[in-house]
Amino acid sequence: MSVTGCARLLSRLPSGQFRCGCPLALRSRGGGLSRASSLPATARIAFFASSNGDEDSGVKSPDTSLFVPLQVSPQTFAPEVDVGAELTSPLNKSKPEKEETLNKFCKRREIQKLAAENGLDARLFHQVFVSFRKYIIESSFLNPDLHIILNDICCGAGHVDDLFPFFLQHARQIFPMLECMDDLRKISDLRLPPNWYPEARAVERKIRYLKAESGVYCGPLKLLAHEIFQKSNDDNVACDLITGEERVCIDPEGRAAAHVACTIEMCSVNTPYDVAVIDEIQMIKDPSRGWAWTRALLGLCAKEIHVCGEEAAINLVTELMFTTGEEVEVKRYKRLTPIKILNKNDIYSVSRQIEFRGLECAVIYGSLPPGTKLTQAKKFNDPDDPCKIMVATDAIGMGLNLSIKRIIFNSLIKPQINEKGEKEMNTITTSQALQISGRAGRFSSMFKEGEVTTMHGDDLILLKKILSEPVDPIEAAGLHPTAEQIEMFAYHLPGATLSNLIDIFVSLSQVDGLYFVCNIDNFKFLAKMIQHIPLHLRARYVFCTAPINQKEPFVCTSLLKFARQFSRNEPVMFDWLCRHINWPLVPPKNIKDLVHLEAVHDVLDLYLWLSYRFMDMFPDAGHVRAIQKKLDDIIQIGVLNITRLIQASQVTSEAMGIPIESLRIDNRFPQAEMTEISTNKEMVPSPRRARGPKARSLQSADGQLDPLAQMKGPLTERLIQQGLLSKEVLKQLEKEWLAQQDAHSDVNENRSSTKHKEKKK
Repeated sequence: MSVTGCARLLSRLPSGQFRCGCPLALRSRGGGLSRASSLPATARIAFFASSNGDEDSGVKSPDTSLFVPLQVSPQTFAPEVDVGAELTSPLNKSKPEKEETLNKFCKRREIQKLAAENGLDARLFHQVFVSFRKYIIESSFLNPDLHIILNDICCGAGHVDDLFPFFLQHARQIFPMLECMDDLRKISDLRLPPNWYPEARAVERKIRYLKAESGVYCGPLKLLAHEIFQKSNDDNVACDLITGEERVCIDPEGRAAAHVACTIEMCSVNTPYDVAVIDEIQMIKDPSRGWAWTRALLGLCAKEIHVCGEEAAINLVTELMFTTGEEVEVKRYKRLTPIKILNKNDIYSVSRQIEFRGLECAVIYGSLPPGTKLTQAKKFNDPDDPCKIMVATDAIGMGLNLSIKRIIFNSLIKPQINEKGEKEMNTITTSQALQISGRAGRFSSMFKEGEVTTMHGDDLILLKKILSEPVDPIEAAGLHPTAEQIEMFAYHLPGATLSNLIDIFVSLSQVDGLYFVCNIDNFKFLAKMIQHIPLHLRARYVFCTAPINQKEPFVCTSLLKFARQFSRNEPVMFDWLCRHINWPLVPPKNIKDLVHLEAVHDVLDLYLWLSYRFMDMFPDAGHVRAIQKKLDDIIQIGVLNITRLIQASQVTSEAMGIPIESLRIDNRFPQAEMTEISTNKEMVPSPRRARGPKARSLQSADGQLDPLAQMKGPLTERLIQQGLLSKEVLKQLEKEWLAQQDAHSDVNENRSSTKHKEKKK
């Protein structure tokens, strides 16, 4: 059958999905149309982007490995009248004959080229052919037109190429994205984010700061939002607080205040303000959260915006505002107190002083609840408290006001996520080093200058180099697919999962040089985890944006259970939650218990976060907030006790000659991931040395601590009772200690006999 014949056959297809779902695409070798203009209007040739077309027009080719085929069931129910059989003859049910005909069709190069010009690459072509062949072979009855064509081919009156319109129709049934690729590309076009915020474009904005009647502060952390909230209200400026897990309205009658302190993700892009403050603007480059700063910068409806952060972001902010036609005024501020880098001699002198002192330290790391962090910071800042040292991760780099004289980096290596979402161990950047070092000797602290050094002398040269290098300018701002964009995608691809929708969206998305698409691995992880739970798309999207630590199985399990309760339309009540977390809880006895309590705290945060998005399904936010406060107190007690236990365990393990990891202490604890040590005096942390008569009794002849004596003390019993040390390991260590002690005694005897002989001589 000729091309014109194929087109006429298409025009005869029934109205509905068959007729509009099967436009034919042909292209000549030169790229021009092949006899297209002579076809009837109902059979106009529709072109999908081919590989050549993509290169010529700059259109991004889709990643077809992300396309998941839908299932098309074969026709097994007999129609009232088999039109195809009446017009020709009943279809030959011989399976080998059908397979032979279809295999000839598949192997023809002309068909493969024609399919490629219609958006079917080799991968899709193979999948469509397998499905098409299965459909024809297993169907008892076929569409009349397909029946006639197949019968003509079997009788020698037709050509296998005549099957192509039906093949293409079947391809668009199992891959509906082929028919709406242009619409999908338009939806996922991210090249003009300023146009997403028409309310902001309607306001003539200026990017600077002045006092105003109304305003909003947007910060990266809950701690920072709390700080602004408290300071504003202390200064008699009514200010509300909005975070993902908390809403505080200062007015007793519930009226919104003119000023709001919020986390960056929670800022409103619809509420008009006189002034907006966006803090830590350099985080616009963050691979996971950068989209929130982009959204705030482009979308806030404020007459004036004060952007605070590193100088590295100035050029990018200026470029972004140039695209919106808005004015940027830059004000540079110098640090009011200098930072001094110490040398090796200072480290050695401080170390010698520390060896003779028993010290108490505060502990801060990322997974601690905000309340516990503030308590530890308050303890450290109190000049009357004996705690003069803080052991912390880079969590102190932002959100905490600390009175620190000296920052001591224990390590300059930090795990980071690369562009592929893989974890890498890299040296900290200049930006990160300055962020942490800047906590020392701040203008508001009691110290006139800050000091920065390293625990290990080899790192000092590297630290000097890092701090002396200029900060790399930020080149792009992050973007993230919105719920509305995903819903529009789902309209065109109703059978796709949310994870698959996100993958296809990113593969088709186009961004210009000022933007990048943020890492969506966390979103996809949660989407796959709750994929089997029946949820509406908008609710599923909300659950997938929940800010949880995916490395905590208990938190992930809780999210899964919350989603399942939601899908059953069963509210998650307070009693149900208490049974789930096994409330009431007791203070931790070991590191594992402390980590679990932190996970429970995250689960309560998750409940509160969901309660502001689905109030009717998570109605007991008040009760949950009450027990969360109690849990915060329990964790604070645990941190104090566990710190002492870890210090004692470390001393014991070093004396025993075994690594601390063998005691099965969780790697999340700061001793395992310590980034810096902060002191407010000239001190650095050191393991406590035994003192007094009890300590003397534990020392052997050569002045070393006797591990056998320590082994019989209460610490060993506690370690065994708490499961941190097994009896089998203890017996093995005892044998090794005895052998080492015998070796030491032999050496001492040899030394004494040698000295005795020398004296005689």
